[in-house]
Amino acid sequence: MATIDIRSVRKSYLTTEVIKGIDCSVRDGELLVMLGPSGCGKSTLLRMVAGLERISKGEIAIDGRVVNELEPKDRNIAMVFQNYALYPHMSVFENMAYGLRIKGMPKAEIQAAVERAAKILELSAYLDRKPRQLSGGQRQRVAMGRAIVRSPSVFLFDEPLSNLDAKLRTQMRIEIKKLQTALGITSLYVTHDQVEAMTLADRIMVMNSGVAEQIDTPMNVYAHPASIFVAGFIGSPAMNFVGGSVGADGVSVALESGAALRDLPRPVEAARGRPVTLGIRPEHLEIVPIERADLRLEAVLVETLGADTVVHGTLIDRDGTALAVAGEGGRTLAARVPGHVRVVEGEVLPLRIADGALHLFDRETGLRIAEG
Repeated sequence: MATIDIRSVRKSYLTTEVIKGIDCSVRDGELLVMLGPSGCGKSTLLRMVAGLERISKGEIAIDGRVVNELEPKDRNIAMVFQNYALYPHMSVFENMAYGLRIKGMPKAEIQAAVERAAKILELSAYLDRKPRQLSGGQRQRVAMGRAIVRSPSVFLFDEPLSNLDAKLRTQMRIEIKKLQTALGITSLYVTHDQVEAMTLADRIMVMNSGVAEQIDTPMNVYAHPASIFVAGFIGSPAMNFVGGSVGADGVSVALESGAALRDLPRPVEAARGRPVTLGIRPEHLEIVPIERADLRLEAVLVETLGADTVVHGTLIDRDGTALAVAGEGGRTLAARVPGHVRVVEGEVLPLRIADGALHLFDRETGLRIAEG
């Protein structure tokens, strides 16, 4: 087993800095997911841990040993890629055993290691088959088996499920989580898929333009996002953002238009009298009688999803005036309501924000404003 310590790590290509000083410690046996959009630097950071990219500044230590200058083969890591990288002319057994043969391990030990890994991955019946005779999910299990037989200190996963269809992705997520929990091997997992991150991770590192915006448990990232970027990246549909301000009393909240929104359960000292960006998740808006409503939403587009219905609409004042909504959606705001609720386009929904579900962000920095 091992720990991973990433200390003030930076990566530059000529004059362009792509990793901008990341600090993170991965605990022994933990699965840390690096989540973010394409180009945010998550795969580059993973490759630096693997030794496939040189570190410009900072240190990476595996189990207390600084590995900056070590070759990948000397780091006792195993990497599973997006493409399976299996040898097509070799059987499943030969693919899984190849690395051990290169090391010169005795045949009996190789046989035992491969059979043990095959049993864990439910591949025992396929050891004589070639990769072309396997499904995508089975090929990915072979790739993981090839990593398991090496008994590494650390697993590195670089978007391993990207080539699978939706059903297989769900199945493989379950298998990877069961496998990692059973083996207890410290793991770094790269993905742009928030569902993978939320379901697999012990903790999530949300990355944005080479910076770690937040490192926390999945539920804390969802419930207490550290910035507007994190809040907008986690959740589907994305969080709604509305421009507003907090009164001098630290409790009353109003929209930019001057329309009253609601009172907070307790004063937010850091936001008194300041313009803020209000964050509201679609699933935290519920339809209520008009006298209890915080917001009124005129439905523009209704998406029926079965168990849920997502209503996209325009936020309006009591006199029917459209109110500005911040963010990429322009004036559009989304609400997720139960699927049995029938909503038609043009209907005005009176909505209330669930207690404790209003998020406040600093207008200038985009950072979360601490409650209390």
